[in-house]
Amino acid sequence: MRASRAIALLLLLQNRRAMTAADLAVELEVSERTVQRDVAALAEAGVPVYAERGRGGGYRLVDGYRTRLTGLERAEAEVLHLAGLPGPLREMGLAGQALAARLKVAAVVGDAPAAAVQRFHLDAPAWFREAATPPLLPEVSRAVWEERVLHARYGSRERRLEPHGLVLKAGQWYLAARGPSGRMASYRVDRFETATVTEDRFDRDQDFDLAAYWDTSAREFARAMLRERALVRLSPLAVENLAILLEPAAAADALATAGPPDGDGWVTVTLPLESWEIGYFEILRLGPEAEVLQPSALRTRLAEATRRAAALYG
Repeated sequence: MRASRAIALLLLLQNRRAMTAADLAVELEVSERTVQRDVAALAEAGVPVYAERGRGGGYRLVDGYRTRLTGLERAEAEVLHLAGLPGPLREMGLAGQALAARLKVAAVVGDAPAAAVQRFHLDAPAWFREAATPPLLPEVSRAVWEERVLHARYGSRERRLEPHGLVLKAGQWYLAARGPSGRMASYRVDRFETATVTEDRFDRDQDFDLAAYWDTSAREFARAMLRERALVRLSPLAVENLAILLEPAAAADALATAGPPDGDGWVTVTLPLESWEIGYFEILRLGPEAEVLQPSALRTRLAEATRRAAALYG
């Protein structure tokens, strides 16, 4: 039996008084058979744990027994800062440390952490979007925590990165890392094709402030992705809802270029787009509230989409 799992099982019973094998299996992410073996091992080691049968039964500790195994390890103490992010912790591969830390804190201060969890919860992903967990996130996260050089393939290039921090923005993970040039840059984790944590450590910039960096770079990063430009007429309704329907930075930049309204109240703007393909679908969301004037290829494609839609709806 792993020592960390034994401690977690013992602290679960201490904090909750009684738990079934099924409940323990869910918490520890093991099978019920494994829970039964672990409980038997604890009993053989002298821990006063017993099984109570019947309705409301389960495994219990003898009344009054309390363990002193509450010292926090470094990794457990660090993840306490992320205790309100259960989903992201699982995605980064830190759920085990988070559970152990919560249980050790609860063993000292009682039910206060549980009370906080029942009153505050942070749901990071944006509405109406299912953000898939990047498969390489645990590796990237480990490089961040252990301050190790990351060799990665991003796009078509191999890169040597010194990962300083991870940011979760509306369900999307970004890595802040220093590249060979010595400059800090942002990378979308789901776009890493490979990511290998090396044994090499790097000298972390002690003055680096992740929150401040992200605050200033996020706007630049979003605008850097908007490489294309389309000339578009917008109805008053489109203008009113542009920031809701499109990426906020793109909407703000577009509205800043708006000229005076025409006789129908429409305005002409220069709309930034990440690509023509993405722009096609974004402008489709505006429906009849937008008219693309330039480029002609995008206008032609949207006109064809409009004809097909009209045919579908008769």
